Parts: sequence; C-alpha cells; structure tokens
Amino acid sequence: MSDTTGDSDLSVRPADRLTPLLFAVAIFTSASLVFVVQPMVTKLVLPMLGGSPAVWNTAMVFFQAALLGGYLYAHLLQRVASIKVQVAIHLGLLLVAALFLPLRINGMLGDPDPAAPILWLLATLTLSVGAPFAVLSATAPLLQAWFARVRAGHADGRNPYVLYAASNLGSFLALLSYPFVIEPLTNLLGQRMGWTGGYAAFLLMVAALAVVVWRRRLDTASEPAQLAATPAIPWREKGVLVLLAAAPSSLMLGVTAHLSTDVASAPFLWVVPLALYLLTFVIAFQARPWIPLPVTLVLQAALGAMVVLVVAFRTLDIRVAFVIHILAFFAAALMCHQMLAARRPPPDRLTEFYLLLSVGGVVGGAFTALLAPVIFNMVWEYPLVLVLVGLARPWDRRPLRGEEIGALVAIAVLTAAAAGLSGWMTADLDAWAALWRMMPLFPLQTLCMLILGPAVVCAFLLRDRAQVFTAALLMIGLSAQFIARGYDYSYTERSFFGVMRVASQQDPGLGGDVHVLTHGTTWHGSQARDPRYDCQPTLYYHPRTPIGQSAEIVQARGPARVGVVGQGAGTMAAYKRAGDSLTFFEIDPMVDRLSRDPRWFTYISDCAVGEVDTVLGDARLTLDDQPPGTYDLLIIDAFSSDAVPTHLLTVEAIEGYLRLLKPEGVVLLHLSNRNLEIVLPTVAAARALGRPALHGLYVDDGSLPAMAIASTEALVISQSELGLADFRGKPGWREVPETDVRPWTDDYVNMLGALWRAFRPPPERP
Repeated sequence: MSDTTGDSDLSVRPADRLTPLLFAVAIFTSASLVFVVQPMVTKLVLPMLGGSPAVWNTAMVFFQAALLGGYLYAHLLQRVASIKVQVAIHLGLLLVAALFLPLRINGMLGDPDPAAPILWLLATLTLSVGAPFAVLSATAPLLQAWFARVRAGHADGRNPYVLYAASNLGSFLALLSYPFVIEPLTNLLGQRMGWTGGYAAFLLMVAALAVVVWRRRLDTASEPAQLAATPAIPWREKGVLVLLAAAPSSLMLGVTAHLSTDVASAPFLWVVPLALYLLTFVIAFQARPWIPLPVTLVLQAALGAMVVLVVAFRTLDIRVAFVIHILAFFAAALMCHQMLAARRPPPDRLTEFYLLLSVGGVVGGAFTALLAPVIFNMVWEYPLVLVLVGLARPWDRRPLRGEEIGALVAIAVLTAAAAGLSGWMTADLDAWAALWRMMPLFPLQTLCMLILGPAVVCAFLLRDRAQVFTAALLMIGLSAQFIARGYDYSYTERSFFGVMRVASQQDPGLGGDVHVLTHGTTWHGSQARDPRYDCQPTLYYHPRTPIGQSAEIVQARGPARVGVVGQGAGTMAAYKRAGDSLTFFEIDPMVDRLSRDPRWFTYISDCAVGEVDTVLGDARLTLDDQPPGTYDLLIIDAFSSDAVPTHLLTVEAIEGYLRLLKPEGVVLLHLSNRNLEIVLPTVAAARALGRPALHGLYVDDGSLPAMAIASTEALVISQSELGLADFRGKPGWREVPETDVRPWTDDYVNMLGALWRAFRPPPERP
C-alpha cells in the first residue's frame, strides 16, 4: 500500500485526526516558553549592569543568535533520513538541556567589567540559558518539517507554513502575558519554577509526537517519504530574504531603545515591540491575512513618513510618542514579513527558509545593538533604518510623471526652508527675542514642524515609487534632525550605557555660557563657566532643593562622609569641604571621564577641596563591598536619561543602603521623574523596613535663572528618628503620604503600575 493510501486510511482514525492538533499545541507551547523566558532572564541579569536599556538590546542579540543556532540545528537534522531518529535526537537534547534547570544567572564569570560589559553579558546568558533556549527554538521549523512528512498526501501537509502562525501566536500571547499578568502577580522565583514546569510538559508532548511517528511507521511499514527536492534558492533571493528579515529586527530594537531610554528598562516596554513583531509573522503567514498587503503598504507609507519626522523630537508626550512609534514599527515589520511570506519556497526548503530569516534577525539585531554604538556617536541607526525600510516597498522603474516630480521638488523646498529657518533664527537669539515673545504658541520647533507637515503629505503621494519615497523620507529626516538639535553641542560620546553630550546653553543670570551634560532628554548636571558662578551647584543640586538641603544639613553636624550613586557632571563635589570625604559610585567610565575633564566641568577638579574618589561598577554590587556604618549621607541619583534603575529602589536595596549609614546618617533617593510615579513604592519600601522617612519636594517658581535650579523630588530615610530631626521644619519637607502600593523587591517590580499612576490626576497633598 502506498504512503498516500496509508494516510487516507489513517485519516479516518481518531488518533490520526488529533495529529495536527498535537503538532500545533507542541509548537504553540515551545514558542511560549522560548519567548516568555526572554524578559524573565533579562530581568534577572539587568541589575548587574545598572538597569541600562542597552541590556535588553544586547540580550536580544543573544536570543536571536541562539535562535539561529536552533534553526541551523533543525536544518542540519533534516539530513538524517529517518524521522524516527530525528525525533530521538531531539528528545535526547531536550533531556540534556533540562540539566540547566531551574533557570538562574550563572556566576562563573564574576561581576561585569563596566568598561567591557557586552562580552560578559553574552557569555553569561550563554552559560545560563543557552542550551535550553537553543534546543527549544529549533522546535518550530523542526516540527513543521516533520508535519510535512507525516501528513504527506493531506491538504494540511502541503502548507506546513500555517503552523508558523501558531508558533508566533504562542510567542505573542506569552510575551503579552509577562508584563500584564506574570510580572505583576508572581515573583521571579515563581516565574523560574513555572517555566521549568512548562519545559517538563513540553518534553511530554515531544514524547507523544515520538509515539505518533512510531505508529506512522508501523501502519505504513515504512518511514514517511522525504519530500521531493525543488531547485535551490538563488543567492540573490537569499540576500533579499535576509535583508527583509533584518529590517524589522533592527527596528524592533531601535524603537525599544528609543522608548525605554526615557521611561524605564522594564519588561512592559521590552515586550510590546517584540510581541507586535511576532504578531506581524502571525498575520503574514496566514492563509488569508487579516490585513492584506495593499492595505499594509498604505499604512506603512503614512506612518513611516510621519515617524521619520517626529523621531527627532524627543519632547513629545510619552503616550503620543509611544503610539506613533509603535504603530509605525508594526506597519513596517508587517510589510517586510508579508514580502517574506510571498517569497516562501516549497516545503522541502522550509528549514532553509527559516534559517535565512534567522540570519536576517541576527544581522538586524547585531547592527543595532553591537555595530551601531561603535560606528555612530549618536543614535542614528533607528532613524536610518526607518528611512531605508522604504526600499522594501514595491519598485516602479517607469519614468517619473510630472506630478511626482512636482511632489519631490516640493519636499526638497520645504525641508530646506524648515532647516534654513531653524538655522537662521537660532544663530542670533537676542535679535529675535521680540519675535519669540510675539509667538508664544508657535515656538521654533513647532513652526518648523508645521512647515514639514506638507512634505510628509507629498512623501505619502510618492509611496508607489520605493526609490523616490525613500529619498523623500531621507530629506524629511535630515531636516527634522537638524531642527531638533536643540543646543550647541560641544562634545558627544557614546558607550554601552548611552550617549552623553556636553551642550552649551546661554543663561545671562549665570554670566552667560553654561555647560550641560545631557543623556537622552534629561540633564545630568550643569555648570556656569563664568568664574563668579562656576562653583555654584545648579539644577537638582542647588542648595534650595532636597538634595542640596540634605548636604548642608548633614554638613552642619560636622565633617561628613558622603557617597553619591550617579556621578553626572560631578556637581555634588561643589559641596565638599576640607574635612569631608566624597565618593561617587558610577557604572559608566565615560561619565567619570567627562566630569573630570576641565574643558567641560570643573566641580571635581577645581571646586572640591581635596580628593574625590570614584568607584566604577553597578552601585548594588560596589556598595556591597563598603564597610557598615560608613556614611553620614548616601545619595542615590542614578538615572539613564529619565529611565529608572528599579533595582536601586527595592526593599533589599534600601536595606543595604541603611546598613552603610552611621547612627544619625541618612539616605536620600532622588525620585524626580516625568513619566513614572516612583515615590509611593519607595515610601512603601521604607515602611516595610520600619524606618522613618520624609518626603522632599521643590517646585521651581521661576525666581532664579533658568539653569540655576530645577524642580526636584526626593525621599530621605534614616535608621532612626534622630537622623531626620534636623530635616523636620525645613522648607519643602513633609511627612510621607499614605499608600497601599506594594513595595518593590528584588523579586517583584510593577513598572506598569508606576506608569499608570503617573498619568492619573495627582491626589491632594497634605
């Protein structure tokens, strides 16, 4: 009896009718495990690298490389003729990988070197989760290939790519469940144990598939036939497939970094772009996609042109920016993946096709996370790929029509006019001061964006011409980047932890030129260059703010030993007197170097009386090496742009800070933030420890020069009431608010709740 006849006979049996369901459930389960582990493991390792947003992007490169390894293994395993042997090999490797469970961060490599964290992170992830992740990631292409052979002769066996939608649906649902269900409701220990249980359940499913394959052989007296060979995929086509896969991968990491830099490096921001990335695969590989390609092309053109304009302007409301960037990313990724789906080869080339997709994912991820920080001193990779993805659109090589030439010329004129207006009006601000006062509703950037608006419309009209559309996006993007430059930047440098820039700002109240250290949209310190004001602490460190007050209150008690987590421009060094000692704890060597360079800042070199020490490394790790009872004042002020390093605000972290204090010492946590409400979980942590705390708040009233002071919010905690006695009654200090918010711990952080509270109307303050 032939294989086809045998399959027809088996198709009426209940067990055989369940075979497609068993394959789908197994693929769904493996995909869920593969993708839910990514935010979980990255969250485990995040505190060791200062909570930097770059940790997720680098981890994603590891996961993509491990996925490539899994796909390569699945592709090579197809060379084994016997499907029974293939199943046995895969089951054996799954059992070997189980030896690495339950998941944990392998400490074999010790603490990371802040000067070279990438290799440490990649190696640590390899040792910690590499084996189970790589073997699990091979499941989707491997089971689809088995399905195509076991179900040869059936209609579903001729299109195993449909199971890829099941794989990505499992990934999509697992990722969304992590920030919205798993993270808020369970701690990391429970997550690790739950994942181990899921892995065990998947092992049982593969064992059940082995039984299916064995029964198939008994019923037909032969192995399922190998699929007929089709012509090899041409090298040019392979290159196109790799590039189409690389662009969404790069954009996924780019949009994640763009959003998380100013909010937090946290799973709820990591998983949304990754989940949507996977959803685009689900849609693209459906037999009848929910969103047809023609609709996708229109959406991508409109959103792509819009986001190329707004990506340069980091002052948008975070909610508006989030929606615009996420939708534009989704449309671009869906377009590329639908192009990939249209080019998929016959089933016998299935594992090779997925291998090429995986190569593209690694190429795109490595470009954004590893190569771009080396070759670019600014974050150019995200806007660059936003522009270049226009080349993935259908090409039309016919000569341009008159109206298309007119639209292109209009774009050139509008972008040049907007950039020229920006350059002209910012060249001599004093001459245009009256004009600024006459247009309070139309600041310069808004005016230029209004000019660029018609250029975006013209670009949309050119959407059917991939080359011309891309050129239009390039002109809009370059003009927007020039307009949004904001300050006169004197120096720019990039490291693993971000881009630091030294800007020159004019403030007549401080004698003119003021140097500002910026990261993302946030100032990390400033210094007046006029000798009359150059040793005056500014911004969050001004004597009127809670940070400045805490320094003066503690110093009034006598010689003070002060520790500051987060060096910034070194502004706190301005408070150091001859009898004091000051130690900065800074994770980024670049920040230490910039703050000590007298070309930019002289707080450390000229204003401090005596030596100022810097300890490099993550604060939680380096503070553990400090002896108990050391500090009179410990200031926690570590931010990456406006992102919160949550591991520095947990119950365990605060308990560690308190351990380092002298009996009357205090720890001050700087909690100013535009996008997250982080005061209440910090208050809850102090109460969980049973330690007294006071809430400090200064709101800038405009009475001082603009660069002299900034609104500041903080919490001060002590071992006893004695440490807070001198704070009570001082301006801006009050009792901490009541809260039922759950404190953050090393096992539990609810960033989604912090974001939600930040956008609710503030409660009445006592």
